Amino acid sequence: MEDSRRLNILLVDDDDIDVMNVRRAFDKGRIANPLFIANDGEEALEMLRGSEFPRERRLVLLDINMPRMSGIEFLRIVRADPALKGLVVVVLTTSDDERDRLEAFELNVAGYLLKPVTLTAFIETMAALQKYWQLVEFP
Repeated sequence: MEDSRRLNILLVDDDDIDVMNVRRAFDKGRIANPLFIANDGEEALEMLRGSEFPRERRLVLLDINMPRMSGIEFLRIVRADPALKGLVVVVLTTSDDERDRLEAFELNVAGYLLKPVTLTAFIETMAALQKYWQLVEFP
């Protein structure tokens, strides 16, 4: 994949097992995109506002249920921040609560995915997500 099409992915998730599964899915699915990790919404905001996370072709994979700041709280702050409001966010969570899903879409997420149970399904989900976003034009 050419560098100009490469996504810079920020995974925001407090669960070490889920982070490990995403890393494994990237490895097994041969997804070469840079993967940055934030353990919660506060850390993610610091990274997004700082210089360590590239400013171009950003995609955030966001868990909903996290300590300190939930995914919904993170989305509210991002959408209210003029510098971040256009950020592409895909929810990747175990929460199948209808209220979480509705609120996330009201806050303009690009998608809402339930975390797959098996590693094979996780690999397929990550590969499909990467392929789709590789083709999408960013502002």
